[in-house]
Amino acid sequence: MLDTSTGMPAVGMAVRCERRDGDRWVEIGGGVTDADGRIGSVLDATPASEGVHRLVFDVAAWNARHRTKGFFPTVTVEFEITDAARRHHVPLLLSPFGYSTYRGS
Repeated sequence: MLDTSTGMPAVGMAVRCERRDGDRWVEIGGGVTDADGRIGSVLDATPASEGVHRLVFDVAAWNARHRTKGFFPTVTVEFEITDAARRHHVPLLLSPFGYSTYRGS
């Protein structure tokens, strides 16, 4: 997680990880970004599994703590895991009025 408006890691951002189960979402983990803007693993004790997942970034709470304003209260990134044995890295680049993401290595 990088705050592109400052060029610094977004420290202290809460992130929730969910897996789609039919027509509902089940929370399977989460965490808070560290000094490098990273979370070692967003999965609790549950191993990664194939299927559709999403990361939900709590941008509003992070903005409030940093006394900044932004357009997006949350950022939700959906992705599909087709190989659960492979590592998955999903960076988020955030500014007050935009964001981007990609599948990292």
